[in-house]
Amino acid sequence: QVQLVESGGGLVQAGGSLRLSCAASGWTWITLAMGWFRQAPGKERKFVAAISRSGDSTYYSDSVKGRFTISRDSAKNTVVLQMNSLTLEDTAVYYCAATRRVVSTNEREYEYWGQGTQVTVSS
Repeated sequence: QVQLVESGGGLVQAGGSLRLSCAASGWTWITLAMGWFRQAPGKERKFVAAISRSGDSTYYSDSVKGRFTISRDSAKNTVVLQMNSLTLEDTAVYYCAATRRVVSTNEREYEYWGQGTQVTVSS
């Protein structure tokens, strides 16, 4: 079983930055691809970013491309989502997820999920 714990959410003004972290335990880190998803109030959960097992490949939704960066620190079993130039539309609960696939942008292919961390962007 894999345990994922997110941290780093909070309140930030539009144009600001936040750094989300997700610590993983309970599985061999290198066998997991990681992703971030988010769910805004009243909306479905959507893909944000993903990183492959090796860290060589990254994927982003069009809405965050160029503003968000996903990375992984294998020494710490942690995946990080650096979020810059935040807008009101980025307000959501952000979820870290893990999959045993090489990489995926499909929510249905992720087997393990964190509890989520709230990100609120104010004007």
